[in-house]
Amino acid sequence: MLGLIFHRLLQSAVVMLVVGLIAFSLFTYVGDPINNMVGDQVSEEYRQQLRQELGLDDSAIVQFGRFGLRALQGEFGASYRNAVPVSKLLAERLPATLELVTSAALIALALGIPAGVFTALHRNTISARAIQVLSLVGISLPTFVTGILLVFVFSVWLNWLPSFGRGTVTQIGWWSTGLLTWSGWKALLLPSITLALFQLTLIMRLVRAEMLEVLRTDYIRFAKARGLPERLVNFRHAVRNTLVPVITIAGLQVGSLIAFAIITETVFQWPGMGLLFIQAVQFVDIPVMSAYLVLVAFLFVIINLVVDLLYHMIDPRIRSELGGIKRAPGR
Repeated sequence: MLGLIFHRLLQSAVVMLVVGLIAFSLFTYVGDPINNMVGDQVSEEYRQQLRQELGLDDSAIVQFGRFGLRALQGEFGASYRNAVPVSKLLAERLPATLELVTSAALIALALGIPAGVFTALHRNTISARAIQVLSLVGISLPTFVTGILLVFVFSVWLNWLPSFGRGTVTQIGWWSTGLLTWSGWKALLLPSITLALFQLTLIMRLVRAEMLEVLRTDYIRFAKARGLPERLVNFRHAVRNTLVPVITIAGLQVGSLIAFAIITETVFQWPGMGLLFIQAVQFVDIPVMSAYLVLVAFLFVIINLVVDLLYHMIDPRIRSELGGIKRAPGR
């Protein structure tokens, strides 16, 4: 187990090093940072002085080393647009994004897994076929179209839910949350459903396909032949083995939710990191773009590491294979 953790941590470090290099290239070579900071009306002498103070006249290796050390400390300089530290901007926006992504992931898992199991066990019923048709619609519509439709129905037409913003939030130290107020829950509902819909249909179809495959295996047929109750066979043996590959996909999809959150936050003007990134692109705010890239990559790496460890803990076949590999030299 420790060897697996060390191997995954080494891979994660390599991934973060590559992402850091990309972010550094974006920070250094996309436009002139001096122009973004002071404009075109400043004298050349002041430009050179500022370049020396910022260390932009050093070699690329020295600059990358300095960038990496600052990134490890969570420092990415100041935003060109807001003139405040990027770390402060991300700290203000991170709770909103994590709140949205977590809510969407819970909705996708809570509805996708039962729907997939139901459509596999009752695949010839009208209700199962109707759910499959709805899943095709959900997986085909782009996220921004789904968001606009939900806004039109529930905000414009029915006037039940707000169409933008986060509602009233409560500060708990540096963390802000809307889950402690009724307006916060109402504001969270539409964007979380919009973000979860694509992942929900994907998980449902994956669970259904895996469930049908497991139900055709020999050990399930043997369990039924022994006279075990069908409910026990389906939900204790079949579902348990179905969820093993689903864990990997679901974990990766949690990471992709962060990427899809950019579109959802833009549609609903949700004050998270995705909306901050879109605004940074519009204003060519390179420090914010670089910091967002590194932070999202770090979240992906953490999620993948947790998924690998869960996969190893849940699936006994992987543990036996690793154990066999370790014992092989001592035969």
